[in-house]
Amino acid sequence: MTPKRYTITAALPYTNGPIHIGHLAGVYVPADIYARYLRGIDKDVAFICGSDEHGVAISIKAKKEGITPQEVVDKYNTIIKDSFADFGISFDNYSRTSAQVHHDTASEFFTKLYEKGDFIEEVTEQLYDPEANQYLADRFVIGTCPKCGNEEAYGDQCENCGSSLNATDLINPKSTISGAKPVMKETKHWFLPLERYEDFLKQWILEDHKKDWKSNVYGQCKSWIDDGLRPRAVTRDLDWGIPVPVEGAEGKVLYVWFDAPIGYISSTKEWAAREGKNWEDYWKKEDTKLVHFIGKDNIVFHCIIFPAMLKAEGSYILPDNVPANEFLNLEGNKLSTSKNWAVWLHEYLEDFPGQQDVLRYTLTANAPETKDNDFTWIDFQARNNNELVAIFGNFINRVVVLTSKYYEGVIPQPAAFNEEDERVLAEMKAYPAVIASSIERYRFREAQNELMNVARLGNKYLADAEPWKTVKTDAERTQTVMYVALQIAASLAVLSEPFLPHTAKTLKDMLNMESNDPLMTLPQPLSWSSLGEKIDLLPVGHTINAAALLFSKIEDEQIQKQLDKLEATKMSNQAENATVTPQKDTIEFDDFTKLDMRVGTIIEAEKMPKTKKLLVLKVDTGIDVRTIVSGIAESFIPEEIIGKQVTVLVNLAPRALRGVESQGMILMTEDAQGKLVFMNPDTAGVKNGVVIS
Repeated sequence: MTPKRYTITAALPYTNGPIHIGHLAGVYVPADIYARYLRGIDKDVAFICGSDEHGVAISIKAKKEGITPQEVVDKYNTIIKDSFADFGISFDNYSRTSAQVHHDTASEFFTKLYEKGDFIEEVTEQLYDPEANQYLADRFVIGTCPKCGNEEAYGDQCENCGSSLNATDLINPKSTISGAKPVMKETKHWFLPLERYEDFLKQWILEDHKKDWKSNVYGQCKSWIDDGLRPRAVTRDLDWGIPVPVEGAEGKVLYVWFDAPIGYISSTKEWAAREGKNWEDYWKKEDTKLVHFIGKDNIVFHCIIFPAMLKAEGSYILPDNVPANEFLNLEGNKLSTSKNWAVWLHEYLEDFPGQQDVLRYTLTANAPETKDNDFTWIDFQARNNNELVAIFGNFINRVVVLTSKYYEGVIPQPAAFNEEDERVLAEMKAYPAVIASSIERYRFREAQNELMNVARLGNKYLADAEPWKTVKTDAERTQTVMYVALQIAASLAVLSEPFLPHTAKTLKDMLNMESNDPLMTLPQPLSWSSLGEKIDLLPVGHTINAAALLFSKIEDEQIQKQLDKLEATKMSNQAENATVTPQKDTIEFDDFTKLDMRVGTIIEAEKMPKTKKLLVLKVDTGIDVRTIVSGIAESFIPEEIIGKQVTVLVNLAPRALRGVESQGMILMTEDAQGKLVFMNPDTAGVKNGVVIS
């Protein structure tokens, strides 16, 4: 059945911090490409999102900053909304789970399931902080993951192995509030019995979507179902969130993973009320296609828990697809908000103003669609300079500049097309269907590459035809070549819009494709479908505007600045996380005076044969020249330490190492990066043999 309308949801960003490139790559750019494409083929689309503003992480942030949870979410909601707007994420509605419409919708949803008897009410033992005198929600507990051994797993999920957990599963749990070891204490909660929906989920996911869901999504769902589903709590002991709307639930709120996905519904209600539409058409009619865009850490909630909730309620459609992406890493390391290992969107725009599409392009080109992928600044620079500037931008600039130069910006009359012209125009007409096929199969990286192939087609056509030469010898041929090139440029203006919205707008303005002048001959608007039906996208006599810069070269200095910023972050993290060796047992002053430490100079150094770690040194101690064997070969090469002044323990009993007698010890330490450092005088002119006391 061909869908009559589309409901597209993008994971609700959590408002305890700003947005970084991992969020864009994993969820929001793919969702935006899909929504923009569907609008481009005249589909009825509701592209829905909003801030996720409840849950324990907000409470933690508020406690740390000494402000209220509401102040936290107000601050980051603004930052997040502005970032989405800056990068052209074209939501039809962006709401908040703190909005009244959401509180009402979530409460009504819970109440309906409660009244139908779909919940299990149980008094269970939960972790309780005896020092803070409060129950510990999942994210207030860390401990060792029982599945992978990660010692910093949260009470709801291990971010190392991706396993979904309960706080009571953790080994050696501790409270993040006080650091105390939690105790077990009775409390009443409501649970959604997921095991009741096992047969439904097996049929719906494992059979009905075996061939059309991504393998990473299908595989994670299968693992969960095969492991056996168990009741999942839908309430929490917390003072920030939506109060549980039943008697006897004082001091309890809806669990954020029950409340958050309902945020898609409440956001749709908000949009429909504003636009004069019926929200139920987008959530309850079988001719609506529902698609969730998420990251892999949210698969279980969108593919198992939320569908079970919708099935229990009874009147909602289920998602047709959940094309979840894997994770994006940064320069080989996992993105981390807490460690500031990220490229924040608002900071990116400070360093690369007006270059939002360059980041969109690079993130799509490296999209972690089937496995984790890596963002590097060197690749970012190469994508911009070698592809966007050298291929896309170069082609458009040539076309527009030459049209202005030769024909005063007026589309010329072509002569008869030759075989090459016909081939290029036929290929141009075929690309919209090729790109559409990739988008509809959620292969956005592939789709964008096909878009660039259109630019490559135009670039090669111009390079082969060389109109800058034929203009002097064959006016008709030049007009034909420029006409064909202009049609490719117009096609790019439409096809690039889902991927590069800012670029597409600039290009359309250049080609004068969106003027409201009633005397214009250009059809308004030029649609995606029309690209595959005709070649005269820009008719003869249509006037274009002057050339504008689409992309600019990114210099090495700009990239080095970003690498330096990350290096500073890395060093800061290492210094912050450095562990200090505990103090050794107390000694008497007489014990210290037994140590004879002198300043010496290394005068010879060579590697000990058949070893990786040992150097054989000749050291002038001021007393004598002696041999010392030191395990520093992995940190220093012999040539670089000759002439180095060092601190030597000279009265250490000699010791044979690999047949060489070592007569002392060089004193060393480590810097913040774990690199060996010599302990030596910091003042010039200190003589060998001087006693250190």
